[in-house]
Amino acid sequence: MARNKEALVLLLDVGPSMHGVLQEVKNICSTLVHKKLVYNRSDEVGIVLFGTKETCNELAKELGGYKHVTVAHDIKVVDEGTSQALQNLPAGSVPGDCIHDIAADMVIRKFGNTKGKRRLCLITSAQHPLRDPPEGTKEDQVDTIADQMKRHDIKMECIVFREPGVHHNAVMEENDRLLYQFRNRSVAKVVQVDSPTSLLGALKTRNVLPVTVFRGDLEVSSNFKIKVWVYKKTAEEKFPTLKKYSDKAPPSDKFASHEVKVDYEYKSVVEPDKVVPPDQRIKGYLYGPQVVPISSAEWEAVKFKPEKGVKLLGFTDTSSILRHLFMKDVCLFIPEPGNTKATLAVSAIARAMHQMNKVAIVRCVWRQGQGNVSIGVLTPNISSANNVQDSFYFNVLPFAEDIREFQFRSFSSLPSSSQPTEEQQEAADNLVKMLDLAPPGREVLKPEFTPNPMLERFYSYLDLKAKQPDANVPALERCLRRITEPDPDVINQQLPLTQNLGKAFELKENPKKKARTQDRLAYTAGDQAKSVAEPSAEKDGVLGVLYPPIENIGQIRDLNPVQDFEAMLAKRSSSTWVQKAIEEMQKYTTALLENSREGDNYEKALECFAALRKACIIEQEPEEFNQFLTKAYERLKGDVANFFQLLSSKNISLISKEEAPDSDVTEEMARSFYLKQEAACQ
Repeated sequence: MARNKEALVLLLDVGPSMHGVLQEVKNICSTLVHKKLVYNRSDEVGIVLFGTKETCNELAKELGGYKHVTVAHDIKVVDEGTSQALQNLPAGSVPGDCIHDIAADMVIRKFGNTKGKRRLCLITSAQHPLRDPPEGTKEDQVDTIADQMKRHDIKMECIVFREPGVHHNAVMEENDRLLYQFRNRSVAKVVQVDSPTSLLGALKTRNVLPVTVFRGDLEVSSNFKIKVWVYKKTAEEKFPTLKKYSDKAPPSDKFASHEVKVDYEYKSVVEPDKVVPPDQRIKGYLYGPQVVPISSAEWEAVKFKPEKGVKLLGFTDTSSILRHLFMKDVCLFIPEPGNTKATLAVSAIARAMHQMNKVAIVRCVWRQGQGNVSIGVLTPNISSANNVQDSFYFNVLPFAEDIREFQFRSFSSLPSSSQPTEEQQEAADNLVKMLDLAPPGREVLKPEFTPNPMLERFYSYLDLKAKQPDANVPALERCLRRITEPDPDVINQQLPLTQNLGKAFELKENPKKKARTQDRLAYTAGDQAKSVAEPSAEKDGVLGVLYPPIENIGQIRDLNPVQDFEAMLAKRSSSTWVQKAIEEMQKYTTALLENSREGDNYEKALECFAALRKACIIEQEPEEFNQFLTKAYERLKGDVANFFQLLSSKNISLISKEEAPDSDVTEEMARSFYLKQEAACQ
């Protein structure tokens, strides 16, 4: 057996105690098979059922005994037959014996002493008494099976499912002790779950071999260094890479890869027909309107190249490091295997930090020549098991520019009429507490036992599409609804809180923005005309009539919006005045379009657009106009399509680089703006 292939045997309890979660067992095992079909098509899978009415296995035929155990699928390369065997799981009628050596015997018969990855996965309730072995005790039987597994390098995962209401009796305690005996012999991992959702996420569907991120010294000081190995503790599981598929190969070619390969050609601007070879190309970077060429040799000369290593910067209180600031994946620092001095040093520092409630700040460079440096925190991980060493968890901390703090206005700054009452504050606090997924004594959706519902649904639908290409997306399965939808039991329990919240806050209809805009525009032109027709010569003079006084500049009015806008630009009483003028003009122009009836405001809006565009070019703010035009078109194109046709006819489009160097829009993009937008809509 090749070393990069895995042989897996699923040991599934189908007895009466597992009937309530048999669907979840099917789903979790089916997902495992689907992933192997995508990632590891050469892996082999076998299925053994116990708790069945009938008996069908090799040991029963040869030695007798081993009743109610059925080999539903021999160890074979994973295929559609494996998936079909899981869909046809029977509901057993007798209690199953969860500890036997049938699965280990299948692996040994299949592969003998060859090297490779071998794994057993046991899913059971472990609620029923085990049969006494023909010779010796049950503990001796466990030791014999564990010795077999060690000799042939077979590992086992034990998933024990028990609902919260099940009474824990002496039989369960004995079964748990025997299963944990496998763990103590370092051949098994035992996990206990108490809900169907946790069962769905307990089995690791992809067995990823641990690879060290770093091997070297943890430098506490120049004279004190500890040999450590660093592994990834967690990693984000992503969707598989979807490649393009080519159907150009002839159907008769069974060895066609159907891959799509993309080649790029670089041609000279001066000679468009001439292809530039790789040795004559150099990367260029924009610096304003200019392109600055920088060769790879120059990049290497100025590149930051820190030395590989992990250095301790200091210690701080645990309370000063906030968990929500942790970034990226979690790593595990362990002492170098077999190094007694390193083990003692790590254990001593970790236990001292734990007692003093401290964490360590470290600077990490995982590889030689790495271009970036990680600053992180080491948190002590004190082990309670005798055969597990003390270690550290490592989390990356953000730099100052990585932090995005949102400042919210305090209620205390509002008038008393707008501040919440004690009843409202209490109702809001209770709502937040209700959303807690880890209330005292209970944790809902434990991270280590909660699968990614998007991935589960993706692989399930992928398998369905492989069998039925025209199949539609099926309804969400029951097990995934428990993760993605609110728990009905929790909602029913907290119903009084939600009712109190509705009673505490009186809902009022918010007046529509259009109504407020219409009220603002209802300021009659007659009143404005009166103020212009009857000026006070002593107070204003002729210039005061033509141009409003400086102290009144601050808004754009309906009489002369373009003049008001230009007056605001000319004021420049502060550095933000130009930005304020542009924003006011954008608001006014948007209001004109929103309240236009049969195009009555189109001419005035056209003048405003032209004035705004001209000002943004002069003030070197092309991005302001381009974003405004794009958003206005996307939002209002259905209501005022004729207006944008008018803009297009007047050549009022995006501001290009030729008009303002700071623009990112080419002249071609500006000319085809309306055409592309219409094509995108179609």
